[in-house]
Amino acid sequence: MGISLQLRNIRLFFDLVLVIMAFIVGEVLSPPHQIEIFTAEYFILLIIQIFVWVFYAKSSGLYQDFESVKVFSELLILLKNVIIQFVSGIMTLFFIKNIQLSRRFILYYCILLIILLITERYFIRLYLTKVHKTVGNPRRILIIGAGKVGKSVYKMLSSNFYNNYFVIGFLDDQPKPDLGELYLGNLDTLYKVLEKNNANEVIIALPAYATQKIDKVIDTCKIFPVQIRLIPDYFKYLSKRYSLDFLGTFPVINIRNNIINELPFNFMKRLFDIVFAALIVLFILSWLIPIVGLLIKISSPGPIFFIQERWGRNNHKFKVLKFRTMVPESKDVDADGNYCQAKKNDPRITKVGNFLRKTNLDEFPQFINVLKGDMSVVGPRPHPTPLNIASKDKVKYYLARHLVKPGVTGWAQVNGLRGETDSIEKMQKRVEYDLWYIENWSFWLDLQIIFLTVWQMIKGDPNAY
Repeated sequence: MGISLQLRNIRLFFDLVLVIMAFIVGEVLSPPHQIEIFTAEYFILLIIQIFVWVFYAKSSGLYQDFESVKVFSELLILLKNVIIQFVSGIMTLFFIKNIQLSRRFILYYCILLIILLITERYFIRLYLTKVHKTVGNPRRILIIGAGKVGKSVYKMLSSNFYNNYFVIGFLDDQPKPDLGELYLGNLDTLYKVLEKNNANEVIIALPAYATQKIDKVIDTCKIFPVQIRLIPDYFKYLSKRYSLDFLGTFPVINIRNNIINELPFNFMKRLFDIVFAALIVLFILSWLIPIVGLLIKISSPGPIFFIQERWGRNNHKFKVLKFRTMVPESKDVDADGNYCQAKKNDPRITKVGNFLRKTNLDEFPQFINVLKGDMSVVGPRPHPTPLNIASKDKVKYYLARHLVKPGVTGWAQVNGLRGETDSIEKMQKRVEYDLWYIENWSFWLDLQIIFLTVWQMIKGDPNAY
C-alpha cells in the first residue's frame, strides 16, 4: 500500500471517529433525555450514516492530498458531506418507524459534526504549516522533461505552501530559454547534475514514446540515493476525473471515470431510485393517473399512455412509459425514415398534451420504469431508437451516454438543453453535458439536479414543448 493511500485511510479513520462522537453527543444533547439509547435501531442508523459517509466521501474527493485541494474547496466538500448525512439521517428515521430518536437529533448531530471536522482540518493544516517552517532541509527535486506535464508538476509543487519541496531545475533535450536558470541542460548531463546538486527525488515527466531515454534516466538515477517517480504522459487521453486501479497485480489507469457503476455506489444510487420512485408512485401517480387519464380521453380518442422503444445502459432496448400528448394517428418516423421530433407549436400535440409537456407531467409514468430497473431518477435522457441510429455516427461520443442508466431528468435538461435537437451542434452539446455528469457523478449532484428540475417545473421552462 502506498504512503498516500495509507494517509487517506488514516484520515478516513479519524473522520469516522468524529462521526461516531458527534452521533453519540448529538443524542445526549437532544431531548427527550429519558429515552434509552444504544438500541438495535440506534446502531442501525449509526451504521447507515457511517456507510453513507465512507462512500460519498470517496465520490466527492474529500480525501485528496492537501497539496491538491484549497482550503475553501475542502470546506465546501465537507459541507456537502454533512448535508448528505442530514438527508440520509432524515430518510432513515422516516422508514424506521419505531426508533426513539427525534428529528432534532439529526440536526444536532450534523452541527456537531461540521464543527468537529472543521476543527480537525484547522489543526492538521496548522501542524503542516509549523512543519513547513521548522524543517530546515526541504526535499530537493529534479524534474526530467520540461514539457507540459513537467511544467505542471513544477507549478503544483511551487504554489502549495504545505509542500516541503524545492525544485532545483529541469533537464530536457530541447533547450528551454523560458525557464531561465531552472533549465540545467540536456539528459546527458544527468549524472553530473545529480552529483553536484544533492537531489532527493527525480520526477520523470518524459513522453511515453521515449522509452529508451526513460530507461537510461532510471539506470543513471539508481546509482544515486534518490527516490525515482515516473509520471506517465497519458494526460491527453484522460478526462478530468480519471482514476487509478489494479487489474490483478497490474496497475491500470481508467481513462474515463465511471464511479456510478462501481458496486457500492451503484447500490446506493439504485436504493435511492427505488425509494424515491416508490414515493412518487404511491403519493402522486396513484391519483395523477386517473385524473390525467380522464383528461386525455376527453381531449382525444386513444390510449392514456404512450409506449416507445428507447435505448438504455449498454444500448439495452426497453419500453418507456409516458402520458400520451399527441393525437393517436401521429407518426414517429416520416416517409423518408427520419425521426420526427416534437417541435414548438407542433400540430400533433393536443391541448391537454401541451399542458402536460410544459409542466413535465407527461414524464411521471417513467418512475414505473425506474422501479423496473430500466431507468434511474437522474441520468442522461433516453432517446428513441430512430434518433439513436441517426445520431450515433454523426455525434462524437454519442453512445458513451449509454454507460449508465438513462434518467427521468438529467444534467443537460436542467441546463436548458431539452426540447428539439434540430442540429448536430445541439445534440453534441447535450452529449457533452451527459458525459460530464457521468464522469463527475456524486449523490450530491443527483440531489442538485432533482432540486433544479422541481424549480424549473414551478417557474416554467421555455424549451418545454
